[in-house]
Amino acid sequence: MSTIEELRKIRLEKLEKLQHAGLLAYPAKTKRTHTIAEALEDFEKLEKSKKVIVLAGRIMAQRGHGGATFLDINDGSASLTTGGSGKIQVIIKQDKVGEKGYQFFLDVFDIADFVEVKGTLFTTKRGEKTLEAEDYKMLSKALLPLPEKWHGLQDTEEKLRKRYLDIIFNPEVKQMIEKRTIFWASMREFLVKKGFLEVETPVLETVPGGADARPFITHHNALDIDVYLRISMGELWQKKLMVAGFEKTFEIGRQFRNEGMDSEHLQDYTQMEFYWAYADYEQGMKLVEEMYKYVAKKTFGTLEFKIRGFEIDLGKKWEKYDYTSTIAKYTGVNIDEASLGEIEKAITKLGIKAEGFSAQGGPASGWNITRAIDNLWKYCRKNISGPGFLINVPIIMEPLAKRMEKNPKLVQRFQVILAGSENGKGYSELNDPIDQAERFAEQQKLRDKGDQEAQRYDKDFVEALEHGMPPTCGFGVSERLFSFLMDKPARDCQIFPLMRPK
Repeated sequence: MSTIEELRKIRLEKLEKLQHAGLLAYPAKTKRTHTIAEALEDFEKLEKSKKVIVLAGRIMAQRGHGGATFLDINDGSASLTTGGSGKIQVIIKQDKVGEKGYQFFLDVFDIADFVEVKGTLFTTKRGEKTLEAEDYKMLSKALLPLPEKWHGLQDTEEKLRKRYLDIIFNPEVKQMIEKRTIFWASMREFLVKKGFLEVETPVLETVPGGADARPFITHHNALDIDVYLRISMGELWQKKLMVAGFEKTFEIGRQFRNEGMDSEHLQDYTQMEFYWAYADYEQGMKLVEEMYKYVAKKTFGTLEFKIRGFEIDLGKKWEKYDYTSTIAKYTGVNIDEASLGEIEKAITKLGIKAEGFSAQGGPASGWNITRAIDNLWKYCRKNISGPGFLINVPIIMEPLAKRMEKNPKLVQRFQVILAGSENGKGYSELNDPIDQAERFAEQQKLRDKGDQEAQRYDKDFVEALEHGMPPTCGFGVSERLFSFLMDKPARDCQIFPLMRPK
């Protein structure tokens, strides 16, 4: 079996033959008259009229039969929205293109090359829709072969690293990418129909805000300052727009968190956040439930899913889960009364692998009761199928949400629970500048003690709130939701996920 380098050398020799013949190996344009999907859709009409058409595509298969060579070419014109097929059979016959032309094709063209073919359509005796070529042209000479259909790209890492090859041989990957586009387009469509205005907020920030997360740091040469890549979809900026008088805004874009990688977490990913003035978290829950159903139906054509072993029906009644009682139910811990030490004992007894704490090594820098309670909740959520909303969260867990009026120890926050995980979070936004300043100060104390995920004090945001912000509901959801509905790891659902260089 020839090595890749040997095969590449042979293809380079064929490239030279093409150039010596005075032909372009990489012309800038094609005379294509139809996509393959269009030609197949109008096949009967084109076949009957014997109209000469020009198709183009990548050679996916090649087989000889006497003085004829059969090709399968694909131009990628089939999609979830257009339907049809992007593949057609082509026959190149010696008596049609001439002896020299036929031999030249055999000498120069390979599987993986992009070719333009001119001819007429007909149906073979076996019923195969085919283009009979009367002329051909190279559009792009491939210097490397495609992997063998049944033996290439078996390694998961290699598939993600060379996603372009994975897409060629796995139609379901192409369909996933198309669904991903429909997913975000339908969410945008839903929000626009509801009167939300799409906005863009800064990606580079001097104070990263809107989430408990560790940011990426970079340097701004012109200003000679360090800046941060945003960790939220412009949360504090969008709330400043509420101060400015906008009623409904949203943003869909990329955000960045310099944290761990697993099946649910990414460092560079797409997020949507909306902000809705004069609305609270209860109105937000109703809107989010409606939006999820709309997006799921538009993207997947159903409200019923199998996700990580759970049977999920978005169309049934959405439950509400109380934070404190749910933790007590699955762990026996009353977080309203338990000390940090008691929670640590429960974590050890339950065998929870808590970041920042271990039974042997004890707590690390940044460990505190907030992180301890969060690890208890993460243990519990694995048992909940959803769909539903987690509510009644303690104020220490959420520095940006408004307090409950009847119980100021809790906040007006909700999280969408699906298949044992959170898939979206929202709350009645805190608009009391004094309360916000105090909570930022408490967060800063946690940072000073080593908690790198605690939020920073944002003086400019507090000043904006002092000018007055109306009651507002905010909500955010990331592409994790899409990966869950696909029932795949988050990284697999990105088109080009970040990979460690070889």
